[in-house]
Amino acid sequence: MRRRQQPPLPKRYGLDPARLRLPEEGDWATVRDHLVERLPRVPAARIDQLLREGGIVDLDGPLALDAPYVPGGAVWFHRDLPEETTVPFDITVVHRDDDLLVVDKPHFLATIPRGQHILQTALVRLRRELDLPDLIPAHRLDRVTAGLILFVANPARRGSYQTMFHKRTVGKEYEAIAPYDPAVELPRTVRSRIIKEKQVLLAQEVAGEPNAETRIELLEHRDGLGRYRLRPLTGRTHQLRLHMNSLGIPILGDDFYPVLTDKPVDDFTRPLQLLASSLEFTDPITGVPRRFDTTRSLQAWTEPEAWAG
Repeated sequence: MRRRQQPPLPKRYGLDPARLRLPEEGDWATVRDHLVERLPRVPAARIDQLLREGGIVDLDGPLALDAPYVPGGAVWFHRDLPEETTVPFDITVVHRDDDLLVVDKPHFLATIPRGQHILQTALVRLRRELDLPDLIPAHRLDRVTAGLILFVANPARRGSYQTMFHKRTVGKEYEAIAPYDPAVELPRTVRSRIIKEKQVLLAQEVAGEPNAETRIELLEHRDGLGRYRLRPLTGRTHQLRLHMNSLGIPILGDDFYPVLTDKPVDDFTRPLQLLASSLEFTDPITGVPRRFDTTRSLQAWTEPEAWAG
């Protein structure tokens, strides 16, 4: 297996530098000329500033303003970070050893950097707070979903643990709070075909061969609400939310289904009442069965008065 080239710049805020490969063909006289054309969203003055400060490098070190263009070469630099609203909730460590880190992620915190969420992500926070620069997630949770995520701390073990999730050999359970409808017969297995198009916020259930399957059970109910156990057998985008909505019992706090609502990114009230509550698998390295359970609970069930307010 070909090993990834080690960046010549150190991590910053737990993030690797961006790498740009220089095309084999091109008539740019300098690297600067290429970057100004290649990165239209970055002001030319900012590129000049980075070059003057030694913030753009190749394998031989910092590049000058007039560094000649080298076809097929590569440069590294740290991208400017967006302004972010701090997510005011802590990550709970459930388990830590030399290979694995299992944490309980709060609502509103993305798993990995993407779009406008960079520093305020579980991965970047954990890399910095626990001094684990090589940490990588074995799977992901949506930003609005709380609960268990398994990270791999030992780079040599990444493939083994990530493969478990790709092959669906990990038993996952979720808890959800949603309306109670006695007409909905449970337990049941919901199957449907789900598609999610790029740049479109909502996933859709469409006609065709099912590619998504969820086992849904009612654990208990009171005051018009139910506490449900969800066992996804597949991992489609928004699968659990769509399947609960298809039964007429959408998960409380869902801003997507059945109706898309615009919620400000700094509004941390009424989170989606969905929690990744357990992970269970046979360890691919040791062969030992392992199970991890959440330390969290869902507010709409444990604090109904606060939720109603």
